Amino acid sequence: MIKVRFLKADGTLDHEVDAPAGTNLLDLAQRERQPLEGACEGQMACSTCHVIVAKEDFSRLPPASEEEDDLLDLAWAVRPTSRLACQINLTEDLETLTVQMPGGAYNLDR
Repeated sequence: MIKVRFLKADGTLDHEVDAPAGTNLLDLAQRERQPLEGACEGQMACSTCHVIVAKEDFSRLPPASEEEDDLLDLAWAVRPTSRLACQINLTEDLETLTVQMPGGAYNLDR
């Protein structure tokens, strides 16, 4: 199981949840009532599932594709550790993953 920490836009902890490997982050976030729209239903045709990944976790994720980078160019308040939640599948080697919702202070990349 991977412990996922969801932070509010102001950087404070919303809640933590354990999820099995193979879980898609957007699907998990929506089940956990996080404010991610996912308008394209995870088809990577929008940027409404934009999240900020903690610096310490960002380097452990596979790199974003060129297509994902292009969509992030359209997202609001993109940071150096921004990703699309629909493109993150949880793997055992992650162990933990902390993501912050866009907006607010962006405490993760300071």
